[in-house]
Amino acid sequence: MSVLEELKPYVIGLDLGGTNSVFGIVDSRGEIKATTAIKTQAYTNVADYVNASLEALNIIIEQVGGIGTIKAMGIGAPNGNYYNGTIEFAPNLIWGHDGVVPLADMFSKGLGGIPVALTNDANAAAIGEMTYGVARGLKNFIVITLGTGVGSGIVVNGQVIYGSDGFAGELGHVIVKREGGRSCGCGRHGCLETYCSATGVARSAREFLEKTTTPSVLRDLKPENITSLDVSLAAEKGDQLALDVYAFTGKMLGEACADFAAFSSPEAFIFFGGLTKAGDLLMKPLKKAYDENVLKIFKDKAKFLISGLEGSSAAVLGASAVGWDL
Repeated sequence: MSVLEELKPYVIGLDLGGTNSVFGIVDSRGEIKATTAIKTQAYTNVADYVNASLEALNIIIEQVGGIGTIKAMGIGAPNGNYYNGTIEFAPNLIWGHDGVVPLADMFSKGLGGIPVALTNDANAAAIGEMTYGVARGLKNFIVITLGTGVGSGIVVNGQVIYGSDGFAGELGHVIVKREGGRSCGCGRHGCLETYCSATGVARSAREFLEKTTTPSVLRDLKPENITSLDVSLAAEKGDQLALDVYAFTGKMLGEACADFAAFSSPEAFIFFGGLTKAGDLLMKPLKKAYDENVLKIFKDKAKFLISGLEGSSAAVLGASAVGWDL
């Protein structure tokens, strides 16, 4: 271990999601030594968000010996630009959807000038899986994050694909329904995330309730209050409408993955995020639709894996890995 690592043995990783922001202080072995979290959407402007983050962070920084022990910080965020350290026009962030937010610089200044790097949240999850999770040993794979939105991290020949401007790999905003598609926070219609995110599942349930007469326990709930968890719990109990919602969601995602295989020929698709807790309710129709739609030369080649890292660990560890490189 170098003298610098001995003096500054930790980095901060931030998994900045559309709902929660989870912070972890991580050592060089990938062990999360301390963690804290705040609600991302509780703040309408970025200055308040950063101030609340710093307030929460300072508590756990002191727990590991103070800011002098911190080498750097890495952030995984929606619409994060690795090249510029900015969040740009992020549709699911109240304080980030209308412009460019220099978040890396803001955190650096708030933490006494330590280096801070920022990447897309799904890219951070991909790095975490490659370093610590089910993608260890894989060189070509796609991580698809299924949370408030749908994100993706694409790894080819062992490297995350950033493209010319830092934004490559926005598979959640590939349009899967051109005619009559659902409105998306990005301003377009028919994006994958409007169907296959947690919010997309709830949206499908409301549509199915309105357009069918299928009996369902979900009819006892106010439509606007239905969540993907409600749908999952109902499906596990054999509720036909809820099962239909997951069959529809899996089919949409499987068809999309069949298209994604055509451009990077991945060894595996790795699914990460709250929606994966649905298990076979989602994965069985997904695999079926993939097999029915994938180009013959890619058939039976890709594995379908669910992240083995608990909770937000993959993204926190991935974000922290970005910090080690600074």
